[in-house]
Amino acid sequence: MANNSSSAMKVIGIVLAVVGMGLIFWGYRLSGSIGSQLTYALTGADTDQVMRFYIGGAASLVVGLFLLFK
Repeated sequence: MANNSSSAMKVIGIVLAVVGMGLIFWGYRLSGSIGSQLTYALTGADTDQVMRFYIGGAASLVVGLFLLFK
């Protein structure tokens, strides 16, 4: 029973890591948009939407890697 639980956690970890990398990449692509570049030029900070993708992606990636290597 413990082996099945461990395998399921590893699969969940892989999925979370892949989703996290996808969100980070999506945030990176979004930061290159004209609206984000204009906001960055005027305020010196990324838009809230870009930051949500970065933070959500990083959190998902960290949890996924933790579950994968635990």
